[in-house]
Amino acid sequence: MLIVAGGTLGAVALQSPRSTFIDGLKMSLWVFFPPNMYPDAIIERLVYWSQISRKEGMLTLESELDSIDNSFEKRGLQMVIDGLEAEQFGEALDIEISAYEAKMKQAAKIWESAAGYSPTIGILGAVLGLIHVMENLTDPAKLGGGIAVAFVATIYGVGMANLLFLPMAKKLLANVARLVSLREMYVDGLVAIANGDHPRIVESRMRGYFI
Repeated sequence: MLIVAGGTLGAVALQSPRSTFIDGLKMSLWVFFPPNMYPDAIIERLVYWSQISRKEGMLTLESELDSIDNSFEKRGLQMVIDGLEAEQFGEALDIEISAYEAKMKQAAKIWESAAGYSPTIGILGAVLGLIHVMENLTDPAKLGGGIAVAFVATIYGVGMANLLFLPMAKKLLANVARLVSLREMYVDGLVAIANGDHPRIVESRMRGYFI
């Protein structure tokens, strides 16, 4: 277990930038505690902003900035308030979303890499066990138990790859995809507000992201 788990994490740490490896380790908590995602709350807020902006103008949305904790969402709303063209700030935020997606996927994929290394390191552990068995060829009573213990490393390697690392990677990537969709929905809503679309149209467009 030490050879397989330690060797796999060591190989992944060696191939990944330090920040990516640390992000991937932190992200592993999402398997049991996924990030908070509340599309309905965001939709309600954007529809409310749409109603206010149509009645009282974009500058009235400035009072909403203090209630936003997410820096991405705050920057997007600030661009709308500043009167930037919808196409301009939409492109700027799309670039930021692409960079965010790439960073998050890179962190999640360290577990895919772990699934690739784990079986090979399991075989390495088995070979090390067999080398130890060869040292006891003069004592046949120890051969059976030694060979059995040696192949346990292979079971650990294959089992961890297919029952732990790959499922973790898939679940983390699914969470990343949902977070990206949430940001895309938010930007689409801001663009609709900047264009002066009716609140019902704003709501309908955003709900299409999470049917």
